[in-house]
Amino acid sequence: MGMFAAFGLLIMLGLYFTFAAVQGDFGVFKRAELRAEGRALQSELDKLQSQIVEYENLTQRLSDNYLDLDLLDERVREVLGFVRADEIVIQ
Repeated sequence: MGMFAAFGLLIMLGLYFTFAAVQGDFGVFKRAELRAEGRALQSELDKLQSQIVEYENLTQRLSDNYLDLDLLDERVREVLGFVRADEIVIQ
């Protein structure tokens, strides 16, 4: 009977460690989940960095050192709703 109990205990320990290796905090599923989350965060970071570059470009084009008149005209029309006297607005 003692041998069967020891064998049963070994099986239970084996099952426990197998479960922990697959689904535990440091298991295979958790690692896959963390990798997927890392890829999603890297994608979001790349998107935000491209937006920063775009905003820096627009800011530089409207700065005191360099003034893009076409961009200024576009922004005035969009933000303030300005229209030139010789234009017709269709809504």
